[in-house]
Amino acid sequence: MPAETHSVDWIYLDQADEAHIHKGELISIEAGGMPIYQVMEIGQGRVWLRDTRDGADRVCRCDAFHWKAVIQA
Repeated sequence: MPAETHSVDWIYLDQADEAHIHKGELISIEAGGMPIYQVMEIGQGRVWLRDTRDGADRVCRCDAFHWKAVIQA
């Protein structure tokens, strides 16, 4: 069975806050740069993240991130 491939585009976040970042999305400080984080929770100006490479959890300020992944099939 062939593996599915997806195209990933990165969109710039003018404002990285609760209105623009949502649970389950992938975000990064740089477009396509490492590390890439999956948003686990968001609130009070902070975002709870899981590193997609090593699975480590982190908490950071929302405004530290400037890029969001848009995955297309």
